[in-house]
Amino acid sequence: MIIGTWNLENLYRPGSPFGPSDKAAYEAKLASLAATITAIDPAILGVQEVGDPEALEELVGMLDGEWHIKLSEFPDDRGIRVGFLSRLALSMGSDTADFPEPLRPVQGDDSGRQVTRMGRGVLTAAWLTRARWVTVAVCHLKSKLLTYPGGRFNPRDEGERARFGAYALSRRAAEAATVRSVVDGLLLGRRERLVVLGDFNDEVTAATTQILQGPPGSEIGTPGEKRPDKGDEMRLWNIAPMIPEAQRFSRIHRGRRELIDHIFVNHEALALTTRAGTGVPNAGSVPGATAVPDLPSIEDDPQARRDAAGSDHAPVWADVEF
Repeated sequence: MIIGTWNLENLYRPGSPFGPSDKAAYEAKLASLAATITAIDPAILGVQEVGDPEALEELVGMLDGEWHIKLSEFPDDRGIRVGFLSRLALSMGSDTADFPEPLRPVQGDDSGRQVTRMGRGVLTAAWLTRARWVTVAVCHLKSKLLTYPGGRFNPRDEGERARFGAYALSRRAAEAATVRSVVDGLLLGRRERLVVLGDFNDEVTAATTQILQGPPGSEIGTPGEKRPDKGDEMRLWNIAPMIPEAQRFSRIHRGRRELIDHIFVNHEALALTTRAGTGVPNAGSVPGATAVPDLPSIEDDPQARRDAAGSDHAPVWADVEF
């Protein structure tokens, strides 16, 4: 069973300030997204940057077979949110945005504005297989691409860059702690099979990404990976080391490859995870697909790709034998 995560990059219908400027560009984007999803053939796909729910419905209308849509009710200021596309009938779980107690608000900008919740909600759902429940969560943490007062994408000076970078980092850390709190509620005292999908907007070893893993020392590829540990009940494993090294990126920023989209599994699911990758599984047998994702290099202005087809992120997927 393929389970994946993919940032669809500003999925809006034409006419939105953030979406394609005309119908032709919109249709080209949908066609590209649909072709990739068809090639991946996921049982469940966690998605980010759904701006117009109607656009996601039109995308699903281009796919073969029956699909189900679940969307968070907590979009950000631009209207983008997370959700699931699934061939499985999912039972709805939680939809959370507020920071957990006793985590305090964080500063959002130079005005001292306080941020008390995630920019985009974290959504969970579940399905029953072989008399065992499997739960999936999807999230989208605060971007590293900074926006300055007045909608600027460039700072006035290095001091402003540093401050807004700190605000964004604080928000991303608080959002990671919120996702971790949701995970704790799912795992504590229960034998869940859990998969966490999302755009974490930071790399594997970043402090914000590491918040999700729980006690250190048993990451995939370390001596403690297969050694039982008291933390196993609550720990998450990032499947990134299972991705072939040549594929181990999901975005290219200013020419630099980054793996910022991640799949975490808990102990119950780790033993069932057989392989992982970015782009399209079995790319050699899919016409037009390449083993290494073919991505554009993006800059800091998200409007630059307004009429681009497809997405600036590669899908990340795992094959799990549920």
